[in-house]
Amino acid sequence: MGTVRFGLVGYGKVAALHARALQAAPSCELVAVCGRNREKRDAFAAAWGISSRDSVAEMVRQDGVEAVVITTPHPHHHVDGREALDAGCHVLIEKPMTLRVAEAEALTAQAEAAGLRLSVISQRRWYPACRRIRGAIDEGLLGVPMLGQVTMLGWRDEAYYRSDPWRGSWKGEGGGVIVNQAPHQFDLLCWYLGEPIEVFGRWSNINHPYIEVEDSALAVVRFRSGALASIFVSNAQKPGIHAKVHIHGSSGASAGVQTDGGAMFIAGRSGVLDTPIVDLWTIPGQEDLPRTWRQEDDTLFAGIDATWYFFSLQEDDFARAILGEHTPVTTGRDGVMVARIMEGIYRSHATGKPVIWDQEP
Repeated sequence: MGTVRFGLVGYGKVAALHARALQAAPSCELVAVCGRNREKRDAFAAAWGISSRDSVAEMVRQDGVEAVVITTPHPHHHVDGREALDAGCHVLIEKPMTLRVAEAEALTAQAEAAGLRLSVISQRRWYPACRRIRGAIDEGLLGVPMLGQVTMLGWRDEAYYRSDPWRGSWKGEGGGVIVNQAPHQFDLLCWYLGEPIEVFGRWSNINHPYIEVEDSALAVVRFRSGALASIFVSNAQKPGIHAKVHIHGSSGASAGVQTDGGAMFIAGRSGVLDTPIVDLWTIPGQEDLPRTWRQEDDTLFAGIDATWYFFSLQEDDFARAILGEHTPVTTGRDGVMVARIMEGIYRSHATGKPVIWDQEP
């Protein structure tokens, strides 16, 4: 089995987790980093024993980089992704892939035209509990999945928003809980229910007066399949409570996952607080399975560092796709779907009307 030579675009807190993950992934070889601040970039490169370069193009020329992981702030994702594709690299972008649907579609079209792989970080798809929900859908155990619920009740304090100058502003971050924490759950919702085509939403800032952006949002989403979902996401609960994605099928059976207990982990500041668990499972004859799974998952999580371990699984999957073994679990099309939900909430809030992304065929 071969390996793929990776470079990092960005050198912040989450980049360090990706560096660790890439070094652990069997099909990945981390060789370089690039970014705008040479001093920070050089320090990062020295810490990880890799090259420090000015651009992706230079990493390609000097280090033979074939793929990059982009870890820059959200508003830079589109430009950084475009430049990496221009340089001939396969591209894996930290969530969200882009802030706007048009940008996500443009990157996807560019990658497809160039024959390059494009994907977005969605490491929770590798949580065993999340994969069990997808498995139940694939096996038809829910009938047709028709209703979904995303509930994320978390917390971010003032120190978090002061930890980087770009956080909490429209220009620097591009939004709040909708674009930073909730994309993980939006991705799972689309993985389970398919393509969103209509979004109606509202957002608010409840108890974070020191930031410009929202700390809470509600939405209703309609999917091409006819499925409906409700979204309730917030960083205004102190302490954080949980994040959950629940799916209800036409058979009357339900399945759901608690992806996070308490507030989501913060790169460089905290770890994964609780084991992700199947917290809803009403499939006839299988009601006792969550108890067994909980024991298995507690054992797994006790033996890993969950802040980077699942990044490593996704990055290995992405590298093996580049090597021609399969299609990656997550593609640029998945990034487009999450962008529809995010942009749909903001646009719907501004107009007071639902946003329809695609008319019925």
